[in-house]
Amino acid sequence: MDFSIREWLNLGLRWFHVFSGIMWVGQTYYFTWLDGQFAKMEASGAKDPVWMVHSGGFYVVEKKKELGVPPSQVNWFRWEAMTTWVSGIILLTLLYYMGGLMVDDSVAKISDLRAIVTGVLTLVIGWETYDRIWMSPLSKSERTGVGVCLALTAGVAYGLCRQFSGRAAYLHVGALFGTIMFLNVWMRILPAQRKMVRALAEGRAPDARLAARAKQRSRHNTFMAVPVVFIMLSNHFPSATYGTSYNWEILLVLIFAGMIAAKIIRNA
Repeated sequence: MDFSIREWLNLGLRWFHVFSGIMWVGQTYYFTWLDGQFAKMEASGAKDPVWMVHSGGFYVVEKKKELGVPPSQVNWFRWEAMTTWVSGIILLTLLYYMGGLMVDDSVAKISDLRAIVTGVLTLVIGWETYDRIWMSPLSKSERTGVGVCLALTAGVAYGLCRQFSGRAAYLHVGALFGTIMFLNVWMRILPAQRKMVRALAEGRAPDARLAARAKQRSRHNTFMAVPVVFIMLSNHFPSATYGTSYNWEILLVLIFAGMIAAKIIRNA
């Protein structure tokens, strides 16, 4: 591919990826904040709507447990996740799998093919492992499930930093989080919401477990979103992050810092 064409393709995809990500993360945190406001009011026994002001107007939001309109009038939020993930995977393929940035002989002498296969398997097995954990009895204990996932994340970070170039290792941990977030939306949250809407439209009580599972996965996404952004920014600071001999430890610090920031934002 001609260098100039490749450069413009890279620029266009990055712009699209970042723009989609802004919409996805913004929408995620808005609804997380909104849900938190209703949770506080429910805990205090209040039943008032949430009042907001923006762009010279006032907005009133109420939380309903029944469907007051036909399903066709319900707004869904899903394409932000799809476009962010698809554009990210295309960038990963162009820059790393086809761009020769996967391996570093000073780290490990492995072939590009082996590195690519390892990278793809990391995303596939990572999602399957995460999903099975949160579909298992471990999901009943949030702390236990989170602890197991963090321990596995540390293992993945250590292993990738011993196989790939530092930059590729960081990006694959970010891609793993992004893949989990995307599949949470499309495989767990949206199907649960559709079943709930269908039940309400048919006059049946929705399965409360579906709502709880969707809410849990949405909560997970808010805690993974900021670490993913931190990892993306780390590419601009190689001497402080992936380029050091403590790269995997620093990566874990970035992940923890992102989760703490997410918790602060959620409770704001």
